[in-house]
Amino acid sequence: MTKYSFILLSEGQEKFLEKLQELGVVDITRSSRPVDEKSSALLEKAGRLRTLISKLSAVDYSKDADAEKIRKAAADCSGLDAEAVAELAMGTFSRIGEIEAEIQATGRELRERQPWGDFDKEAVDKLAGLGYVFHYYKMGTKSFEALDKSKYALQIINEDGKNVHFVVVASADGEYDFPAQECPAPAGSWKECEAKLEGLNAELVRSKATLAGLAAESGKLAAELEKTGSELDRYLAGATGEQAAENRIITFTGFAPVDDEERLCSELDKMDIYYVKEEAGEEDNPPIKLKNNGFSKLFECITGMYGMPVYGEWDPTPILSVFFFLFFAMCMGDAGYGIILIIYGILQDRKIVNISMFDGLGKLISVLGISTTVVGFFLGTAFGVSLTEVSWIPDALKSVMLTGDIQVGGSTYALQMVLALLIGVFHICLAMTIKAVLYTRRFGFRENISTWGWLVLILGGIITAVVAMLGLVPESAVKIIVIVIGVVSALGIFIFNKPGRNPLINIGAGLWDTYNMATGILGDVLSYIRLYALGLAGGMLGGAFNNLGSMVLGTNPTWEWLPFVVILLFGHVLNILMSCLGAFVHPLRLNFVEYFKNSGYEGKGLKYNPLKK
Repeated sequence: MTKYSFILLSEGQEKFLEKLQELGVVDITRSSRPVDEKSSALLEKAGRLRTLISKLSAVDYSKDADAEKIRKAAADCSGLDAEAVAELAMGTFSRIGEIEAEIQATGRELRERQPWGDFDKEAVDKLAGLGYVFHYYKMGTKSFEALDKSKYALQIINEDGKNVHFVVVASADGEYDFPAQECPAPAGSWKECEAKLEGLNAELVRSKATLAGLAAESGKLAAELEKTGSELDRYLAGATGEQAAENRIITFTGFAPVDDEERLCSELDKMDIYYVKEEAGEEDNPPIKLKNNGFSKLFECITGMYGMPVYGEWDPTPILSVFFFLFFAMCMGDAGYGIILIIYGILQDRKIVNISMFDGLGKLISVLGISTTVVGFFLGTAFGVSLTEVSWIPDALKSVMLTGDIQVGGSTYALQMVLALLIGVFHICLAMTIKAVLYTRRFGFRENISTWGWLVLILGGIITAVVAMLGLVPESAVKIIVIVIGVVSALGIFIFNKPGRNPLINIGAGLWDTYNMATGILGDVLSYIRLYALGLAGGMLGGAFNNLGSMVLGTNPTWEWLPFVVILLFGHVLNILMSCLGAFVHPLRLNFVEYFKNSGYEGKGLKYNPLKK
């Protein structure tokens, strides 16, 4: 990165920042949150537009009961600008919510009024003014039949076989007593309610038609959102400027890739500003722009989940990509599922199938599917079927599958489990080697003697053990190598771990480091058993669904084919979803925890985020 320091007149700030946005290569470090009322308002506006765009994109009344009415009443909103579209859309969404609530309430009221029939509420109220009181009752048919009706001025309004709705008329002046609980008087005729309901439904159709017309203009909102986001980004960048000379001059600091230096300087020379450029240093904490090949670039999103490297630190993506590629496949452990992932990744990449959470990840999914297919074959599993047990696969292919057990030190272990642990040992040793080399380059050998001591001890010990087991070196030479490794590593770990410090303090620090290293390394290596366990669990679960389907199918199937297919589809879809979740999470852990910890990766850098439109 190249560091740029800009000096310009305060009144030229807006024009200068707009030009930087057009160039789209200068990263001016800025806040990701609002800094004052104006930026808060812009952020709120962007959020409101984003919500409206999402809601309008979901507007689809093709399956609505009134779809034809909505289509015919669809409003033409082409003459509205973005602000008017947003205001009308917000009001319409709000009104639709109110209408739907009113429709529900009116529907309930209609059902309550219908048994009382169609009557004139004003006429009833006039009778009440003449001294007559109406009492409303609802009774079960049997209770009503047992009632002595001769004592009351009673009029049946409605009978439905279960209940009887009736009215008793009494004088307002006399005493009144009736052996049943009175119902609330209806507020009016059911026809009034029905008319209101029809009006609400008509208004709902008009409102939906308005939204259908506004949905066609959502592109205006998208353009306004981009404009607002660009304005907010520019405003936040402007807020980082430092005023000088009684606010007449303002200064900015920015960073841009070295590759864009010539083009950027050519444009800056045309502007009324003064700028200074210099090579960015680690103390400047410049933003990070990763550079990787086509394969590793697919995995940059995973590196970004942990954090970007600080300036001068190494980019872990090339190594992370290889091991995540391998670990994912081992955790899936099924060649058939790998084929499914390849197909889905292609469909997602070409937008034939579009799940928003996987936008831009189609190629990565397909690549992980390829690794799962290849590794799953060598692990001997496809769709829960053990490939070593099927007759149609040649013995030559079965012989290269990594299945069965292996003898280690007189004990029997699963070959795949031993393989997972060996991969873990290699992964951690690689991390420690990278840490020793890159820390020495960043901070010097003197500050990393202890790191080299541990590397000599662990890596040298492993290589010596392998050489001795294979008989490549005489036993007497092995003893000498072990002594040399022990002496060199002990000096680095216990004596010279921090040159210039009291030797007794160094020894104490070395002992504490030894305790942490011994317990940590053992736990880290054992963590890699998950590569074997998850693959085994997925294969066994897939096989269980296969067996269950076979039991249902029987020997002479007829209609049994249907439940057989349902069981296999449901079982394997469920298994592939659970396997994908585990195959994503656990490789992340092995890289983020075991590998990054032992490689000394910090991941506290700032991502390159140029000011652009």
